[in-house]
Amino acid sequence: MSLAEHFMRAAASLGCKANVLSYELSPYVPISCVGRVLIGKRWKDADLLDDLVETIRRERIKVVLPFVDPAIEKLSELGVHLAQNSQNLSQLSTLNSQNYGGVFIPISELGLCRTMFRKDKSAEWFAAHDIPQPKAVRSEELGVRSSSLFPVIMKPCTGSASMGIKVINNESEWRAVENKESYVIQQYIANSKEYTVDCYVSQTGEVISVVPRERLSVAGGEVVNSITRKDEELIALSHKILRSGAFRGPITIQFIRDLDTAWTYVMEINPRAGGGVITSIEAGVDIPLFILKESLGLPLEPVDDWEDNLLMTRYFKEVIFKNADNY
Repeated sequence: MSLAEHFMRAAASLGCKANVLSYELSPYVPISCVGRVLIGKRWKDADLLDDLVETIRRERIKVVLPFVDPAIEKLSELGVHLAQNSQNLSQLSTLNSQNYGGVFIPISELGLCRTMFRKDKSAEWFAAHDIPQPKAVRSEELGVRSSSLFPVIMKPCTGSASMGIKVINNESEWRAVENKESYVIQQYIANSKEYTVDCYVSQTGEVISVVPRERLSVAGGEVVNSITRKDEELIALSHKILRSGAFRGPITIQFIRDLDTAWTYVMEINPRAGGGVITSIEAGVDIPLFILKESLGLPLEPVDDWEDNLLMTRYFKEVIFKNADNY
């Protein structure tokens, strides 16, 4: 909701109007208060890309963005698909955009998106690029030297929003875990702080903004309270990461800092805008404006004079749907 409203304001600042459309499985979603809901396919449906192409053509959509993890890879695939079949959308080529026949998808390279969606593959990528991450623990090590390695944290290879994460404190808990091979296992850092860094990389590869914020409280994997921090180590690490791969558009990097050792490690990278990106936008980094400018072929200038120690806190608000008998 808030991000949609920011896109509307950004468009107005450019003398345009933004019509927000959301690709959903149900019409009963809050964003229908500010935009229009389009009923679509599931991520696993074989005809998803065809349906997205038809939706883009029918609705004359000019910008397409992912807002949940499964959408990242699918939209990167969509970009490749449109690049190969841009003649199907030739009537949409009214934007001064270098991408996909006038449809702007600010998304990272497909192989990189696939790597970041899997925690085992992303761990290999971090190691290959000398990016610090929590110490990996092998299953066989827990069976041999278990008392010195517990506690450990187990993360599903394809999990998101903190779902399925387990903290294992002892050997009996370890024995009770099924499908151990489907997890990445790392040292558990108990005394820690977690940070998110909201980034934007232009289509030419220039880093436009890097804004660290501390995650003060989280519910269901989404940040509820967050505060911007001008932390030079996080900013430097983020620049190193962004220079190491074909990242484009909004990027969210998750870090954890061990308060006992002061070491900082990357946890994961999501090639999309994070749920708490409103914090960075309100601090002065207008990512929706960056996206709309690039879609119109307008230049971007790096922004580093954002507001430090800006606190974002959230609340719930009800949306009521009448006659929802088919919910």
